[in-house]
Amino acid sequence: MVLTKWITGIALLLNFSLAVASETYTFKFATLVPPDTAWMKQVRQWADTVKLKSNGRLVFKIYPGGVMGDEPDVLRKIHGRQLQGAFFTGYGIGRIYSPARVLEVPFLFRSRNESGYVRDRMMKEIAAGFEKNGFILLGWPEVGFVHFFSKLPINSLEQLKQRKIWLWQGDPLGEAFASAAGVSPVPLSIVDVYTQLSTNHGSIDTVYNSPFGALAFQWHTHLKYASNIPMTNAIGSLVVSQRFFDRLPADLQQLLRETGAATAERINQISRRDNDKSIQLLKKDGIQFMWNWNDKEKQALIDIRDRAAKILADENYIPATTFQRTTQLLQQYRNQQRKTKPANVH
Repeated sequence: MVLTKWITGIALLLNFSLAVASETYTFKFATLVPPDTAWMKQVRQWADTVKLKSNGRLVFKIYPGGVMGDEPDVLRKIHGRQLQGAFFTGYGIGRIYSPARVLEVPFLFRSRNESGYVRDRMMKEIAAGFEKNGFILLGWPEVGFVHFFSKLPINSLEQLKQRKIWLWQGDPLGEAFASAAGVSPVPLSIVDVYTQLSTNHGSIDTVYNSPFGALAFQWHTHLKYASNIPMTNAIGSLVVSQRFFDRLPADLQQLLRETGAATAERINQISRRDNDKSIQLLKKDGIQFMWNWNDKEKQALIDIRDRAAKILADENYIPATTFQRTTQLLQQYRNQQRKTKPANVH
C-alpha cells in the first residue's frame, strides 16, 4: 500500500515536471521597423532560432511597421500586457530609462568608435536602469547616424531655422534642442510624417532620420535635400518586460538573453552597411547632400548642445552627472587616440 502510494506520488511528480517543461510561452514583440527590411529579417531569424532551440516552448508573435502604433503606444501595451517586448529607438528608450539617451545627444560624438567606446563603459549602468524600471535589456542595436532631410535647401544654420521642422511628438530631447536653438518645430507622431510630407500643403518640410530610415519609411520620395554632416548616432534597444521574463524558466531566460545580444550585434553590422549604402542610393535618387559646417557654425551647434544639456539636466531627463561622465569618457578616448597617432616624419 505504501509502495503503491509512493509510486503514484513519483508518477504525479514526473507528470507535473513534464507539463512544466513543455509549457509554451508567446513573446509578443512590436517595432516601427518596416517588414521588408534586412533589420526585420534579423528579428525573424531571432524568432526562428529561439523557437528551434527551445523546442517550441518560446515562440514570437511579431508586429512590424508600426502596426501597434508609435513607441509610446507600444510601451502602454507592454504595461497593459498586450505586448511583452519591442525594438525601441531612443524615443522609446527615454521613456524607460532616460539617462541612456546621453548616447545620442546631438553634436557630441564624431564617429562610431567614439560613441562605441563610451557606450561600452556605460552599458552596465544602463542595463541596471532598464531593470529598475521593469525591463530587461536584451540587445543594443544602433539605428545609425541621423541627418536632416528637407524639401528645401539647408545650407546653413539660419536656413535650417526657417524650415518647418518635424519634432517627434513628446520627445524631451528634441524639445530641449529646439528650445536651445530658438526654433519652433512641428510636433507629430512618427506614423504621421509620411502623410504630411506627401502633400504640398503639409505641416512639415524638414525631418531627421538615418539614411536607411529615410529610405525604409519612404520619406525620401518627398524630399530633395539632406545635410552632409550627421547630428548624432541614434540608439536602439531590444527589450522584454521583466514581468514576462520572470515567468520564463531559467533556460529560456538565458536563451533570450544570448540570442537577443547576438541579434543586436548582427543588426549593428547591417545598420552600418545599409546606412552607408543608403547615402549612395539617396544620391542616385536625386537627394542632394549639402551644408558642410564652418568653424563658426560648429561652435554655434556646440553652444546649442550645451544649452540643451542644461535644460535636460534641470528636468532630470539626462542628469548633469551623466552628461559629465559621458564627456569625460569621450575626452579619455580622444586623448588615447592622440597618443597613439603616429608623429609626422620630417
